[in-house]
Amino acid sequence: MMPLLASAQDAVDCRTEATQRIGAPVVNLRIDNDTFGGRDQDQGYSNGLQVTLVSPNLVDYTDDPCLPSIARRLNRYMDALYADAFEQQNMVVTLGHAIYTPTDPVPVALIEDDRPYAGALLVGLGYNARHGDRLRTSLLRVGVVGPAALGGKVQSEWHRIVDADRFRGWDNQLRNEPVFQYIHERMRRWPGSASRDRGVWDAIGHAGFSVGNFATYANTGIEFRLGLRLPDDFGSTPVRPAGENTAPRIVFDNRWNGHLFVTSDARWVLRDITLDGNTFRDSHSVDKRAFVADVGYGVAVTRGRWKLAFARYHRTREFERQRERPVYGSFTIGRQF
Repeated sequence: MMPLLASAQDAVDCRTEATQRIGAPVVNLRIDNDTFGGRDQDQGYSNGLQVTLVSPNLVDYTDDPCLPSIARRLNRYMDALYADAFEQQNMVVTLGHAIYTPTDPVPVALIEDDRPYAGALLVGLGYNARHGDRLRTSLLRVGVVGPAALGGKVQSEWHRIVDADRFRGWDNQLRNEPVFQYIHERMRRWPGSASRDRGVWDAIGHAGFSVGNFATYANTGIEFRLGLRLPDDFGSTPVRPAGENTAPRIVFDNRWNGHLFVTSDARWVLRDITLDGNTFRDSHSVDKRAFVADVGYGVAVTRGRWKLAFARYHRTREFERQRERPVYGSFTIGRQF
């Protein structure tokens, strides 16, 4: 998180105010892979990697010394994305890479009845605003889909290292296209006293939408958690683009704590470039299904400033004639500084 500090003087000012702040900077690393879902699952959403930086609680998005000067200047033009006057405000930076492939790795020719090959590389800038047991988050992601995202090269090199089958149809992948996505979600946690009592169970509901040529949809869902001294955050399931942007925890505990979780998310999808194909050029595409749902379950462990989570997700079929329902896993490691 040190690169977020603009200068030595800013670092001193930030540390001077630290005792008056809630939360601390967070770094999360998330790895998604369908091989975590079981044998013969190297298909669909095949692999994902995302690094997320969450700032400490900010007094102001444009003048706070805990943000570098370039971020403060940028935030003067991004005021439509964030809200002021909340008890906790955080800025979020993400860098993510994703790979999508059909089921059969062998054919070099186009597989017309299966999803397109696609790689995506996106950077994101988001804002959290927390008030008690409510959180709102807005995230703007921009990037590229196509050969420039290096999906084929990344997958081929990884499969060479682990001695896995090489996918041979990357010449049929989506063409280069700049993409953007604006995401907004609202979250609510029950019971309302959980942030103070740290009880043995809670439920976290979410609802939101996404707009952009990368993906356009409306979504809603809920997560249930059961365990020992639940963390004071907004969930353990980061696979939604807005799901990983939860505000830093307020309460730390140097003991080992753990909980189980079950989560769901349902989406009404109007556009998904990885299924619908390129927006402005001819490309391979499939007939996507309008309604898609995920159900996931897993375990999360926290100790002090560290948090580990592993989950397995089952998704409904995303397009017509899809052979199998997607199953994949996700591993996240995070630390507050």
